[in-house]
Amino acid sequence: MLRNGPQFAEGPGSSNEDIAEEWTGFSSESGSEEEEVEDDANAPKATGNKEALYRPPHTRSEGSNTKLRRSLKGLLNRLSEQNIDGILKEVEGLYQSNSRHDVTTCITDMIIEGTCSSANLLESYVALHSAFLACLHKLHGPDVSAYFVQRVVSDFERYYSSSEGDSSDNPIRKESSNLITLLGDLYTFGVISCNLIYDIIRKLLDGDLQESDVELLLKLTRGCGIQLRQDDPSALKDIVQIVQGKVLSHDGTLSSRTKFMVETLVNLKNNKLKQQDARNAIGDSKERILKFVNSVGKRHHAKYEPLRFTLQDLRDADTKGRWWLVGAAWGGDPLVDKRQEGLSRVAEQRESESGLHKLARKQGMNTDVRRSIFVVLMSATDYLDACERLGQLKLKEIQQREIIRVLLHCCGNEKAYNPYYAIIGHNLCQQSHSHKITLQFCFWDFLRSIGEAGVGGSQMMESLGEEDFELENVSSTRTRNVAKAYAWWVVKDSVAITILKALDFVMLKTKTRDFLEQFFTTVFAICQDSTQSPLANVQSSAGGRDTQATRDVLSKAARSPELVTGLIHFFSKPFRIAKRETDDYRAFVTWARESSLDILRSINRGDDMLVD
Repeated sequence: MLRNGPQFAEGPGSSNEDIAEEWTGFSSESGSEEEEVEDDANAPKATGNKEALYRPPHTRSEGSNTKLRRSLKGLLNRLSEQNIDGILKEVEGLYQSNSRHDVTTCITDMIIEGTCSSANLLESYVALHSAFLACLHKLHGPDVSAYFVQRVVSDFERYYSSSEGDSSDNPIRKESSNLITLLGDLYTFGVISCNLIYDIIRKLLDGDLQESDVELLLKLTRGCGIQLRQDDPSALKDIVQIVQGKVLSHDGTLSSRTKFMVETLVNLKNNKLKQQDARNAIGDSKERILKFVNSVGKRHHAKYEPLRFTLQDLRDADTKGRWWLVGAAWGGDPLVDKRQEGLSRVAEQRESESGLHKLARKQGMNTDVRRSIFVVLMSATDYLDACERLGQLKLKEIQQREIIRVLLHCCGNEKAYNPYYAIIGHNLCQQSHSHKITLQFCFWDFLRSIGEAGVGGSQMMESLGEEDFELENVSSTRTRNVAKAYAWWVVKDSVAITILKALDFVMLKTKTRDFLEQFFTTVFAICQDSTQSPLANVQSSAGGRDTQATRDVLSKAARSPELVTGLIHFFSKPFRIAKRETDDYRAFVTWARESSLDILRSINRGDDMLVD
């Protein structure tokens, strides 16, 4: 009876192992299976060794990412306006079964690879992928969209910088054009705000306006110009002004495309774009996609706002953090920042001080002490800072006299009266009585410089033992400034009115009389000002008629009967008033002079009590 199948004869010495070794059937099929196993690098070999079953983590992720990329690539290849909703659901499943970072990275790589093409892409293709990202932004928030936008902006800057100076038909320009179209659609679909778009426009306008820059500007303005005007019209106005300024600098050598772009921007700023042009810029397909994107947010009750970072925020993301992501904000190393700020501040201070030292030499500051005081006065932020820094100079008692002298020199050289110096002098007099004495000596120096040679006497000049400033030619501006400063010091009791006792009021020089008229007019104005401000103006105080404050100042002259007699003689003559002054000013000065004359006569008769 015949058996089915091949017959195997068992001879002497043969065994099952020998039969297995001699069997060579199915060679072609078994070889193909071995080749498939060898080709599959991710499949572990079926051996009896347990250690061979272990797969390192990096090989596992490679296998899973490969499978994930295949799935996402298939979904994106089938992406269309009709099935975008179904593809979003499948991508949601991939987000749930895989790492969020891996899915986001794969989607970003694939869309950017498809967009960075050397040829111009269809606007519908770019808009469809932008809408896909916008839906993910509304479903998952900025975790997905921020990473994508950062990659797009980084690639755009890389392509744009590498193509600067090249011809307009360079393939890199096409990649920049596609990426900027993608950014414009992301703005249209509510992923990013207008801040980033305006920063990119300013980047394109930085430098010479080239043909390629005009092309990129046209891409943005035609795609999302109307929405840019609605969101921030003031920024659009500034950009139009920049463009018009660059147009004027070209002297009429612009191409027709550039002129068309400028005309488009101006019409956009003035809201003169035709409805047909606006409709063509958006497109029917883009309008349907925009409605779908908005419906996704409403359907899932998502309320994620557009990303409001700027171009500089994206550039500083690696050093200062991503503040738009929760837990990713980082302001950098505060110690390093403070150290750099301190070094820059010190460098600026040294540079300014070197310039002030040169200016001090021009102003006649011929000693190191005077130059140091001058630098402090010119570089201080306010009078408190100046007083504090003057104290830090640690000057000796004799050197401290230079402070008042430099102070008066600076005050006299100002084109307009600056109360800054008067307040510093008042604070110094409150701190030390020696400053009051120096202020009195400097006042007599000034009187001698304007012609009163007998003031102070030769012995007083020798007692100072100091080199004087060159004040032979005293200007009317210096006379006015010094008169106003001393008037405020007298009212504030920084220096007594008895400093005038050295004057001979019968034999006054013309400059001295002008100085005294300005001095007493300012005293009258300050006495009428309740705040006793160093900025007191005679015109603003002309309405006042209060004699008590003036009485308090003049009554201190009773300590010197000769001074009272001299002041009576001085006030007996009317003050010379310029023709340009108002009638109110004339009336106030006349009233103040006459009332002061009555006060001095009463003091001379002994009717008033002396005021210490």
